[in-house]
Amino acid sequence: MIKAGIDRLNSQTEKEAVMKKTLIIGSILFTVIALVFPGPALAQGTRTFEVTITNLTGGQIFSPPIVLAHDNDFNLFTLGEPASEALTGLAEDGDTSGLVDMAENMPSIYGYAMADGPVLPGTSAVVEIDTHHTAKRLSVAGMLVTTNDAFFAVRGARTWGIFLEPLYASAYDAGSEVNSENCSDIPGPPCGNGGVRNTADAEGYVHIHAGIHGTMDISTAEFDWNNPVALIRIQRK
Repeated sequence: MIKAGIDRLNSQTEKEAVMKKTLIIGSILFTVIALVFPGPALAQGTRTFEVTITNLTGGQIFSPPIVLAHDNDFNLFTLGEPASEALTGLAEDGDTSGLVDMAENMPSIYGYAMADGPVLPGTSAVVEIDTHHTAKRLSVAGMLVTTNDAFFAVRGARTWGIFLEPLYASAYDAGSEVNSENCSDIPGPPCGNGGVRNTADAEGYVHIHAGIHGTMDISTAEFDWNNPVALIRIQRK
């Protein structure tokens, strides 16, 4: 009779242990699912992301980068097709006003933010952006200022999931201005001539930039690069 009581006690203890483990596992699974697939409570309001942009070039300065939060319907550019007027302004002069206007008027863009200043070689800028929960992607762009129309970009980086991998950005040619490498129409140092466009013989479409060739005023040793030119890290806060 004593043995039977002990057996019942052991059996009950084992059941309680199993139930406890089940509750713990269930709690963990619920937390993971809530993070990966936010429910209505988590989906309300805004989300904040911290975007770190690191300049990997040896001599090119980046114009203050812009970060756009958007859905799947927006595309900053398409390789092989002409750049938008807004992107052309960024690529030729580091002018983000066109992209800001686009962000404020396009229903597929939910927010934007900009770095406080240029990003020097080997340094980083941190941009914090608040956006609506329906903005599933981020795009980042900035000009390589000692060029005619080169820019770096990451298009449509995902913002969902637990782990967001670092992204590497190539340098693109907007195709809106000929690559003269002439200081008369280049805004960055050592030139300083922004707002001057040399469109003769421009390619007319966005493509991977071929770099600096040293044919005129710009030194390849100082201003040329190899891809990637930027490292982009996205962290949800």
